[in-house]
Amino acid sequence: MKPRLKADGSPVKGIGLVSGGLDSTLAVKVIRDQGIEVIAVNFSTGFCRSDHHRAMGRFGADQDPGRLRNEALRAGADLGVPVRVVDISEDYMDVILRPKHGYGANMNPCVDCRAYMLAAASKIMEEEGADFVFTGEVLGQRPMSQHLRAMKVIEKDAGLTGRLLRPLSAQLLAATLPEREGWVDRESLLRLQGRTRKPQLALAREAELTDIPSPAGGCCYLTDKVYSSRFHDHLMHLAEGEKPGAKDVLMMKVGRHFRISPALKLVIARDEAECNFLTHFFPELPSLEAVDAVGPVAVAQPRKGYSPTPAEYATMAALVARYGKGKDATAVKVSIRGGKAEEVVEVSPLVDDAAIDAFRIPEKFNPRERRE
Repeated sequence: MKPRLKADGSPVKGIGLVSGGLDSTLAVKVIRDQGIEVIAVNFSTGFCRSDHHRAMGRFGADQDPGRLRNEALRAGADLGVPVRVVDISEDYMDVILRPKHGYGANMNPCVDCRAYMLAAASKIMEEEGADFVFTGEVLGQRPMSQHLRAMKVIEKDAGLTGRLLRPLSAQLLAATLPEREGWVDRESLLRLQGRTRKPQLALAREAELTDIPSPAGGCCYLTDKVYSSRFHDHLMHLAEGEKPGAKDVLMMKVGRHFRISPALKLVIARDEAECNFLTHFFPELPSLEAVDAVGPVAVAQPRKGYSPTPAEYATMAALVARYGKGKDATAVKVSIRGGKAEEVVEVSPLVDDAAIDAFRIPEKFNPRERRE
């Protein structure tokens, strides 16, 4: 393929945001097919469902290895484009806690999120001597961040006015600097609009791109009501001046969550994969598990500097006993491990639904209660 050159003879270079989904993969192909040098960037926020699926994955006769792959890297390999994975999780937390443009239906600050990623891509553009940034966004596809007004706000906030190209909807939008300068052929760009994926699927078949994951309503956990409820509960019970850390983000993705007190939460695994996950990723936290009956692993998550009381441990043990094979027993022995110490307590499983629900963190998020 003949490289596309600018008037001074230098190659045209674009920075593309790539998730590995259908839209971003097609956007890379559209730009690459014009002979433009593409550097793809995948930003890791810590809230991506695909990342979590890889962490929870296991190999076996019934396991699809494709679930454990990084889709952005797969897309880059399919198209012959290098992909740079950039971890932005630490600074990204500030975007979530203080979004300039507010939240969506849950704890998702989509406009601020997009602007933040594109501002980071702008810096990479400058470092690489590239000419523009592009994305797989489609006009009207997502209600919060992909209507025309939001797209203009995002472009401005990211500091990319005139240099942010949306190849899939470009012919429905004002021409960007790369198009006006002739670095990108506007006539070869697309005019997709709305929520339907039929045109994209047709283009993928035509290009023989067959190994693309099906869309599942978005990759971000912050759009999920259950996750948002847990995240909001965590925010409401942090110590003054604290903010959620990387392990807090992980914890909210698995298990049954119970608020034992303002300073203490209990997370009980729901299956073997979650038991392994909690054991592997949270060895520093107190763990609870039934001794004389098969049951789940649970971890206690106290606020920093707080030590659970014996009464709180007894309550947590009763909850753990409830979700194991000994739930119908009069008494169950539960092991409590913290560091190198271990204690075994005998408790009656907590079986009263109302009593259990009093501790359970609601799995339906009410946006009116969220902390703005």
